Amino acid sequence: MRRGRGAGGGGVGGRSPFVRVPAARLLEGEETEAWSLSNSFKVTKLIEGQEQNHQHWLKLPFNRRDAQPTESEKEIYNQVNVVLKDAEGILEDLQSYRGAGHEIREAIQHPADEKLQEKAWGAVVPLVGKLKKFYEFSQRLEAALRGLLGALTSTPYSPTQHLEREQALAKQFAEILHFTLRFDELKMTNPAIQNDFSYYRRTLSRMRINNVPAEGENEVNNELANRMSLFYAEATPMLKTLSDATTKFVSENKNLPIENTTDCLSTMASVCRVMLETPEYRSRFTNEETVSFCLRVMVGVIILYDHVHPVGAFAKTSKIDMKGCIKVLKDQPPNSVEGLLNALRYTTKHLNDETTSKQIKSMLQ
Repeated sequence: MRRGRGAGGGGVGGRSPFVRVPAARLLEGEETEAWSLSNSFKVTKLIEGQEQNHQHWLKLPFNRRDAQPTESEKEIYNQVNVVLKDAEGILEDLQSYRGAGHEIREAIQHPADEKLQEKAWGAVVPLVGKLKKFYEFSQRLEAALRGLLGALTSTPYSPTQHLEREQALAKQFAEILHFTLRFDELKMTNPAIQNDFSYYRRTLSRMRINNVPAEGENEVNNELANRMSLFYAEATPMLKTLSDATTKFVSENKNLPIENTTDCLSTMASVCRVMLETPEYRSRFTNEETVSFCLRVMVGVIILYDHVHPVGAFAKTSKIDMKGCIKVLKDQPPNSVEGLLNALRYTTKHLNDETTSKQIKSMLQ
């Protein structure tokens, strides 16, 4: 993937802060010493009270190398990399999506004016082509996620061992989540998407009834249009796609302990939280996009965990410190995290369960 460009440049385009600390400097291409991902796990265990000899872990050697795939990782890594290379372009296309609102309003207000009808149709068709491309990319992203889940949860290694051994795949997993949250943030603030697609479907239906040929290579058939409608009707369509994919992965792999998946997700959430809430690490971030990357990955894995785990992320028995994660979000400038807080409020599965403490519910009000 290209590095450090575009609206979501903190991670989709370059090296992820999830893999090396201080990641911001690595994102900027500086030669600097950085902690390995495995060291971050050791710190996480320390914070959670599972390790006592913290000075030993804090003095582990630094590692300058970026996470490169090992031979055993390369097949999955290369497959996922093909998908991720297109992620930045998708975000750029979505960010520049302006819609055909003016042309549609003019056509609706003057239904007898054929020129205005043709102008509106001519404006909408290429836009629907973009929406089709976004939807098709979500299907590719789903397949990539399932491949990564398979690699990062397989026996005989524990999830933490997988994340330590296969850092290149862990980096890709984080990049997928960062892209997903960024895509959904942009989609939620662009009502033109659903308006354009609704007009396209209404007009196409009318043209078929009147036996008018619908020209243009971007025409979407009924079956695809129905699936796209369901996709764009979601407030956070990419997150919904990944949540469904993760749930399906667990249900289809009944021989695999569910903890292999949930522990992978909770470990990633813990690493991101610790990196963000610990002044020693946070002070090394020289780029705010690095912070945004970590925040999006943290929220993404929380949502996946909540959909997969039987009692979810908010229960007392959850392996994710939800109070700590929410506090990290609340400590950021409000305008920068409102979309992420809304993702926790509206796209999680168990927030409103009786097992969720009143304190957590009030923190998200």
